[in-house]
Amino acid sequence: MNKLFFRLLVLLMSLSLIGIILVQVYWFNTSFKNNDEQFKFHVKQVIGNVADKLQKKEFYSFFNKYNQIKDSTGKIPKKEDLLEFYYVQRNTKTNKTIVYSNSIIAEDYSISSSSFNKKFNNDRFKNFSSRRTTEIYNNNAIDKSNMQQSLLPDVTIEKSGNLEVLDKAQMEISYKDLASATPLDERVSNEDLQKLLKSELESYGVKTKFEFGIYGNGLSTKIKSNGFKYDKENTYSIPIFADNEGNNKYELLVTFPHKKKFLLSELVSITILSIVFTLIILIAYSSALNQLIRQRHISEIKTDFINNMTHEFKTPIATINLALDAIKNPKIIDDKEKVFKYLQMIRDENKRMHAQVENVLRISKLEKKELDIEKESSNVEEVINDAIEHVNLILEDREGTITSHFNANRTSVLINEVHFTNVIVNVLENAIKYSPDIPEIDVYTENVKDMILIKVVDKGSGMSKVAQKRVFEKFYREHTGDLHNVKGHGLGLAYVKRIVEDHHGQVYVESEKGKGSTFIIKIPLIN
Repeated sequence: MNKLFFRLLVLLMSLSLIGIILVQVYWFNTSFKNNDEQFKFHVKQVIGNVADKLQKKEFYSFFNKYNQIKDSTGKIPKKEDLLEFYYVQRNTKTNKTIVYSNSIIAEDYSISSSSFNKKFNNDRFKNFSSRRTTEIYNNNAIDKSNMQQSLLPDVTIEKSGNLEVLDKAQMEISYKDLASATPLDERVSNEDLQKLLKSELESYGVKTKFEFGIYGNGLSTKIKSNGFKYDKENTYSIPIFADNEGNNKYELLVTFPHKKKFLLSELVSITILSIVFTLIILIAYSSALNQLIRQRHISEIKTDFINNMTHEFKTPIATINLALDAIKNPKIIDDKEKVFKYLQMIRDENKRMHAQVENVLRISKLEKKELDIEKESSNVEEVINDAIEHVNLILEDREGTITSHFNANRTSVLINEVHFTNVIVNVLENAIKYSPDIPEIDVYTENVKDMILIKVVDKGSGMSKVAQKRVFEKFYREHTGDLHNVKGHGLGLAYVKRIVEDHHGQVYVESEKGKGSTFIIKIPLIN
């Protein structure tokens, strides 16, 4: 995959993911604000209803008390005409005259203002009624000539009844004047206000803790809940108990200490779902990105492997071709010693290529679990000595040394000698290859409980922390600038790890850049 395209793809995926998260955050903020506005609307309606109910309750209490006092007097009220209205209509065609009259009568029950523990004019306590009369005169004209005579109407319709509008208006005026002079704690109690607020809030779905208080002329009164504290952001207010002039001496305040928590609780379920789906997208994105990076890395590793394998085969093939060309030379073909030398060279290079192919095939079989590994009891130190013999030619070519420090008392292990020899050979070859100067290698053995530890210590170039974590991965090779300055395919240590683990052992590395590496193999002993 092209590097630029890969980076562009990662950038677009990242921007899309960030965009989704930002949209989720914007949606959450918008939903929270909408809930806050809806909460505010409901609370305003609630406290408005409470204020109306308080005033109505107080009015009906006054009205009932007035009626009780009125009924208890047992007196016949004094009636007084306050206003009389006449209307005369004459129909010339039918010669009928209609006279309509309406009288407003005040009924005074002589109720003293002391009945309400207040000093007010007794004129305040009156009832009003009306008497309506309709008189119809047939064929009789009402004029100046007969106005002095008593005319009897042909039809008389009389109606009477209370004037509720005037009664209510007069009662409200009286009630408000009386109430304004009454102490607040006599007009409303904490318990009644608490119940009223709770009932109204629950009816609007506002089920959260609340505190309330009534302020008079900006000062706190005794009517308040125990935990009431004024909080500008979470407190709502409304004027209550208006007087006849429309002024409000008192103000009802309701605060919600857990308002934010309540608003968030309404978004919990959808928010959790949103977070879950966002996390799923994040995990899927991370997984996809990881797979992309791994695939790209594997592609690079395979390219390196092919380049290295080509390089490894190119040299022996060129050597074989040169040797064959030399043998064809008439001057050499008769020289048996030189022919034998070139044939041996061809054989060695052929064995080298065969070893490379076998190495790849072994890894492939291990991956497919097709490699048969028969184990038998062996002396691990003898196996190590055999492995050292295998690398002696390479070591002598580099003028290096391998020093053995066999400190283990018990050395019997259950292993496959061929594969375990290859394990030690691979580790030793790795130590030789990555020693830029003359290789100096130490091999240690020691017993730790029921295990034997094999340590291969070199003074080579060492490796980074990243390389230490990945050194046993198939095809992995730490880049050193020049791709071919150290030959190999990144298969040797992967093979080592698979064989050691198949022997129920462990292998790991300790290294420091520029100071060398220590490969440690742990294999269980035979009890």
